[in-house]
Amino acid sequence: MTDDLGAPHTAGDGPADASDRGMSGGAKGSINLRIEGPTRQLIDEAASILGKTRTEFMVDSARKAAVDVLLDQRLFTLDPDRFDAFVQLLDHPPPPGPKLRALMSRKPAWEG
Repeated sequence: MTDDLGAPHTAGDGPADASDRGMSGGAKGSINLRIEGPTRQLIDEAASILGKTRTEFMVDSARKAAVDVLLDQRLFTLDPDRFDAFVQLLDHPPPPGPKLRALMSRKPAWEG
């Protein structure tokens, strides 16, 4: 089997399979990535600033992103009054303050 670029799939490619999920907490595995030079340079620079190796930085970053994804998918329930208040806040957010306007007007570092 191959990916979209014609490269063969290995056990670590794509969604986690049963063998990935079955790893014990202490077991270590490897993940192989193909990335472009500028992306690797960006990662290396960020890792260096934090005093981490590339691997440490990438594992920490991936772990944080995974936690965020999982937390975003959690179901929460509210009683009817709190739900109405929640919907009101979503439908009528406060106007952006000066700090948010300044942040939104900046060019992100990753856009070079």
